[in-house]
Amino acid sequence: MMAQKTSGNPIFEGWYADPEGAVFNKEYWVYPTYSDVYEKQLHFDAFSSKDLVHWTKHENVLTNKEITWAWQAMWAPSVVENNGKYYFFFGANDIQKNSEPGGIGVAVADSPAGPFKDLLGGPLIDKIVNNAQPIDQFAFHDKDGKWYLIYGGWGHCNIVRLAPDFKSILPFDDGSMYREMTPEGYVEGPFMFIRNGKYYFMWSEGGWGGPDYSVAYAIADSPFGPWKREGKILKADPEVATGAGHHSIIKGKGKDEYYIIYHRRPLGDTGRDHRVTCIDRMYFDKDGKILPVKITFEGVKKRKL
Repeated sequence: MMAQKTSGNPIFEGWYADPEGAVFNKEYWVYPTYSDVYEKQLHFDAFSSKDLVHWTKHENVLTNKEITWAWQAMWAPSVVENNGKYYFFFGANDIQKNSEPGGIGVAVADSPAGPFKDLLGGPLIDKIVNNAQPIDQFAFHDKDGKWYLIYGGWGHCNIVRLAPDFKSILPFDDGSMYREMTPEGYVEGPFMFIRNGKYYFMWSEGGWGGPDYSVAYAIADSPFGPWKREGKILKADPEVATGAGHHSIIKGKGKDEYYIIYHRRPLGDTGRDHRVTCIDRMYFDKDGKILPVKITFEGVKKRKL
């Protein structure tokens, strides 16, 4: 049997979506949504790898047994390390109005493999503000040390400032708590990273249940924008897969080594929840613009940190 040279896509078996990639302790981690009907989305599994090719499954790193206020639709993890602990932000219950219980929660663990425990006993953000549904949260650590949570569905994106212990949100300098920063075309799934001093803000467009889901981006000098849409960089390929979206980015050890982790739909499969997690390389042009990603069946080569 030949040694596996590339990750292949999908990178692990099962229906998983909205993958958040991270690097902890010289290991790659992926935290996806378990893709099923809302009533069954009550747990999260995680996957770890030392080389991007061989992945180990960690089952039930967080479940609704621990998050007692969550009864459906636990979605879109964002997992970060802060002061030696690991924090797991998630959305729950798909709230449609402010009188419904749910929103964005946070859990904590001593290891990236969990088990994660509810930090607050209820949501951190439990209201619809600026018409942004409280889902698809992304925790962002700025270069000045401040932490932010960028989130929002329904075509609106908010940014809030996190307290250092992640137990509350802090006001901005002008006294406001929620700042809207919705770029043209934004639907959901925000992600941000810094490269060469510039802030890259990325998001998903189209409908998550359909074939035209995709990812677009903008560049600015601040995490608050202003954001001018540059264009789409991830979308369906009629020969590979449809519905490529809701992604995250991890940086490898090379100077400009970036990977995009995303979900997509197998060709010819119309099951609403049939989404799989994939990885491909992401490249930039000489002006720092992101080149359109070629989605593949091969995935990426073996790469240790």
